[in-house]
Amino acid sequence: MSEYQLPARRRLYLMRHGDVTYFDETGRAIDPDTVPLNEHGRAQATAAGDAFALQDVRFDRVIASGLRRTVETAQRVLAATGQSIGIEVQPAWEEIRGGRLAAIAPAEVEDAFLRVFDGIVPEDTRFLGGETIGELLDRVLPALDALRDDRSWDTALLVLHGGVNRAILSHAITAGGRAFFGHLAQATGCVNALDVGNAPRDWVVRTLNYAPPTPLHRDVRNTTMEMLYAQYLRYRPRG
Repeated sequence: MSEYQLPARRRLYLMRHGDVTYFDETGRAIDPDTVPLNEHGRAQATAAGDAFALQDVRFDRVIASGLRRTVETAQRVLAATGQSIGIEVQPAWEEIRGGRLAAIAPAEVEDAFLRVFDGIVPEDTRFLGGETIGELLDRVLPALDALRDDRSWDTALLVLHGGVNRAILSHAITAGGRAFFGHLAQATGCVNALDVGNAPRDWVVRTLNYAPPTPLHRDVRNTTMEMLYAQYLRYRPRG
């Protein structure tokens, strides 16, 4: 009988960008493609970097979606860890794309915000009248496969978005399946740890939604979409 060999796996650290403010002080919506981190988001990104530095985590690759809030988060993490690594951009991992809120019937707006991430989300569900969950998976998963096919790295940091992270985490939880679990919370600035082996189904989920500097989420009981809906109601034009 041959001696058992422990499987070799690589580590993916999957982050959500730090906190941002989607409305300015006048109530005007800020372009989500260019919105920067706010003060809280900058502190979250640095706290995540400090957590990596405390355990001397070194990255071979660092990848952001390319949207400003992900690049800024990655830069702050690297600064806190003292690592000088070029940040790669993967546009396939930009956040799920919403449509025009004005095009959603008034009677459907509440469900569009609050029901879109309910449970196991069907692939034909549209995010705020825009991209479907299936279309999101169609662009996220092939890029993830390509990253796994590159055997040159051992530890990679991905700094992405709440919806995209859910797609990746759902894929990992189902051992390489195609699913979208909308109820997986992704706090701003959070860190997930995933291990990947050589076989497509070889995923190990180590850590979910670890969010320094508040890892126990003591003061948060609402979802991102609930908070965005509250902001929308506050700032929407009055007829």
